[in-house]
Amino acid sequence: MKLSVLVAMLVAGIMADKMPLDKPPVAIIHSEQHHPDETGAHSFDFEAENGIKMHVSGSLGENGGENSIGHWSYPLEDGRTAYLKFVADENGYQPESDMLPVAPEFPHPIPQFVMDQIAFAEAERERQAREGKTT
Repeated sequence: MKLSVLVAMLVAGIMADKMPLDKPPVAIIHSEQHHPDETGAHSFDFEAENGIKMHVSGSLGENGGENSIGHWSYPLEDGRTAYLKFVADENGYQPESDMLPVAPEFPHPIPQFVMDQIAFAEAERERQAREGKTT
């Protein structure tokens, strides 16, 4: 036990020594929290002096889970602002942002031999279903 505490203190000291000292702490400009009331409604707002902003509000969902909506933003080094808004509910987490990656469109049409193979497999499945066979 004493050894693990000693090791933890040693690691903390090494990590603290490696932390940059050239950046001052960031001040919190605004922080407001509304804890869940009897209906489960809650929200919080946050803004830091470096431009980071966040808002989240939520309530209990119909199925006992939590529903939330919100947005956050922060400045990028190139002067633009990263922005994301989201909904989290029975349908899952649904973020929206122009910064999220988008899958590229398929670069070419599906070759005919692939389409033929898919059609053959479907015909085989139908034939086996008619004959009462299952795979």
